[in-house]
Amino acid sequence: MSMKRQSPKTIGWKLLQAPPGLGSPRPMIVRVQSLPPRSYFAEHSHTWSQLVYAIAGALTVNANGRSLVISPEQAVWLPTGTAHSVGSLMGAEFRSLWVADVASRGMTSRTTVMHVSALLRALIVEAASLKREDRRYANRVTALILDQLRRATPIAGALPWPSHPSLLALCESLYADPANPRHADKWGREIGMSARTLTRHFESEVGMSLRAWRQRVRLFKAIELLGSDLPITEIALRLGYSSASAFIFMFRSEMSVSPLQYRRNLSRSDGARTA
Repeated sequence: MSMKRQSPKTIGWKLLQAPPGLGSPRPMIVRVQSLPPRSYFAEHSHTWSQLVYAIAGALTVNANGRSLVISPEQAVWLPTGTAHSVGSLMGAEFRSLWVADVASRGMTSRTTVMHVSALLRALIVEAASLKREDRRYANRVTALILDQLRRATPIAGALPWPSHPSLLALCESLYADPANPRHADKWGREIGMSARTLTRHFESEVGMSLRAWRQRVRLFKAIELLGSDLPITEIALRLGYSSASAFIFMFRSEMSVSPLQYRRNLSRSDGARTA
């Protein structure tokens, strides 16, 4: 079976138009946009570097032949000239940084997934809220953001995303409903593959087993849901865990903090911005 790469456009996603009149970064522009569910920007490139980031929701990023999903804990650095497309399956609050070449000196020259610290997140949100008359203060915020980008830690924790239509449909279903209990044999019958063929194609395209990918999806959705007011037990059930304790164990193992502590940390960073 051929594993031909597909564009989101072929599976019913809405093409978005970039906002006009932003100009070139001197040295940095923060682009603010809400992405509706199943929407995307077509593949393009810039004559400047870009940090692809969302303060809420998850983004799908396609670049350099790879497709992946990033949470608000992560961002993708795209060096000047990198062809890429960006979208969101469930919707996201997009905060993209355009960085001039002169300002990106000392930063990586490779497409990189990086960790977004609480400080960097707060600075990005702050920069997006500034008015033109706040120029001196804006310059200081920009300088801090650029320093933070130079110090940001590269990570390998993004969620790989397939492009084959059948695997794409499977992953979209699991992302929308991570509690779905179906295993490879049932998924295979639904999309016209044997469990063995599905397993082989999935690992070949995504780079991990379906079981490991489902675990990563649950972590991504947990991060998203912890930004809401849902009780921890309700989040655990939505993710398919039989108990809150099983969910807490998974989250602590992956994130080194409990879900409750993660939520408190998030609330503190949000409170610091609005104080």
